[in-house]
Amino acid sequence: MNTIDWLSRLIAFDTTSRHSNLQLIEALADDLHTHGLSPWLSHNADQSKANLFVTIPTHDGQTHGGLVLSGHTDVVPVDGQVWDSDPFQAHIADGKLYGRGACDMKGFIAACMNLVPSALQSKLTQPLHLAFSYDEEVGCLGAPVMLNELKARGLSPTQCIVGEPTSMQMVTAHKGIQVYSCKIHGHSAHSSLTPSGVNAIDYAARIIVFLQQLAQKIQNEHAQDAAFDVPFSTINVGRIRGGTAVNIVPNECEVQFDFRNLPTLSAAVLETPLKAFLAQLVSEMQAVQIHTDIVLTQLAQVPAMQDTHNHALLELIANLVDEQKQSKVAYATEGGHFQLANMQTLICGPGSINQAHKPNEYIELAQLARCDRFLQQLLHTLSQ
Repeated sequence: MNTIDWLSRLIAFDTTSRHSNLQLIEALADDLHTHGLSPWLSHNADQSKANLFVTIPTHDGQTHGGLVLSGHTDVVPVDGQVWDSDPFQAHIADGKLYGRGACDMKGFIAACMNLVPSALQSKLTQPLHLAFSYDEEVGCLGAPVMLNELKARGLSPTQCIVGEPTSMQMVTAHKGIQVYSCKIHGHSAHSSLTPSGVNAIDYAARIIVFLQQLAQKIQNEHAQDAAFDVPFSTINVGRIRGGTAVNIVPNECEVQFDFRNLPTLSAAVLETPLKAFLAQLVSEMQAVQIHTDIVLTQLAQVPAMQDTHNHALLELIANLVDEQKQSKVAYATEGGHFQLANMQTLICGPGSINQAHKPNEYIELAQLARCDRFLQQLLHTLSQ
């Protein structure tokens, strides 16, 4: 099969993050087995999802070191989106291939699978690894599981290309994401007797205002990086829910928000002042009703990917891509996890991030062809 055939096949698996990805993973594993390779899987806690990792050894059988090609198998939902074609059936028109995951990021996985026969015929001087993960879209949950297994097996790749859609340009850094839930446990009362209650929504509103002010303070007081598409760290309140009826003082409210931090900032710049503010609010609440509280929980943590200048992988990729432009982006990938596992890491893959997560998601066939050429040139370089 060629890359387009592979991509059409992969799109037909509904690997929305809330579903299992095992059928897709097993299809990839079966094909790799037919080539004489030995992929291994690492599962989530309930065995409903799996990562796949496979090594194509050097010409003399070495498996240590080498370069990883990384992609995630899950996709975002299509709920509420209006599509002009079935999102889980590839549709080709006007030089574009449509389908959920076509761009983000089954196109890169398809190109990697298309590369396998050529890689097996090459005289690799360093091993080539394929790493396909689960649950990237909901907090990069699969990659750490796979990397822990990699360490346990004694494998130590030194470089990684994450094939997220960058229009085949080099992305050298991205922000981290910290996702939080703040649950306010107040005290109910009839709305005619508000002084005897503790209004959870009122306190949630004060927390939201504090987060807005803190975001502005972080933007003003900390160094920015103009190379990022958004040059400063940001806070966004994305969800709020609470209350029972208009005539009841609400006793529960939850606020969910994220902090997208530049690689130079840690989560402490948000957590330290926020926790101090929440402690003040709790003291105020408990002065009215002792059995009240505010609970801050971190729901997800995706590490930022640092820009490490002049490393060997950057030089390698710069010689293979058509454009020398280097970017830093506000969205996050699994690249930070691979970097923390002591791999030189870059983001470079086919398709535009502007198409990701949208109805009628597509990838240009020219981008797939460009990725195929890139990988073949990479293979040639690794075989010299």
